[in-house]
Amino acid sequence: MQEALLAWYSAHRRDLPWRRTRDPYAILVSETMLQQTQAARVAPHFVAWLERWPTVDALAAAARADVIRAWQGLGYNRRAANLHRAAALVAANGWPENLTELPGVGRYTADAVACFAFGADVLPQDVNVRRVLERSGGRFGANCAQALMDLGATVCLARVPRCGICPLAAACPSRGRRFEPLRKQSPFEGSFRQRRGRTLRLLVAGPQPVGELDADALQALAADGLVAVADGVASLP
Repeated sequence: MQEALLAWYSAHRRDLPWRRTRDPYAILVSETMLQQTQAARVAPHFVAWLERWPTVDALAAAARADVIRAWQGLGYNRRAANLHRAAALVAANGWPENLTELPGVGRYTADAVACFAFGADVLPQDVNVRRVLERSGGRFGANCAQALMDLGATVCLARVPRCGICPLAAACPSRGRRFEPLRKQSPFEGSFRQRRGRTLRLLVAGPQPVGELDADALQALAADGLVAVADGVASLP
């Protein structure tokens, strides 16, 4: 299975900008942006981000407000604040041995940075990788990580996998199956997430009187370090 996967990957790999570097800072930026966001949407943001802040020291020295503004269009804005905090810690202390000590870095992101930047023999398992592993029952090394991600994203799809073009199909016990969605995503329209996003967009445009903003959304944004409130006025920090 591993040989078949790698042969397929050599012919079908996605050309993604974060695959052209082993810089741990760039990998951390990409993995943070990719959380719950599609690669095609992330790619232009990633390139623009590294043009503006090419090193971890450059990001650490940036104003939080500028970081939040640059993040617009990616969603889940607390990721921007966590990335900024992580950059400050790395700039001050270097990369920790346990990468999960960095703000916003969970097991998967830590494994991805360790594998793609530091060459660790660990297979990072995002949702696409886990899907392929569970369905195929195959065993794959860390050198298969990017191939598994591409296979899960483009062939071994969540509900209706494209088994007819899958390089693992011949030995896959799940070949031909269809799958129900694991969970239904709650609607965005009318959600608290939408309220947070609307409030933050107002503050990206400029400071606003607190009394004119959604109080609960403002409180949540402040708790995440995304806004500051002083003298009855809310603004980016």
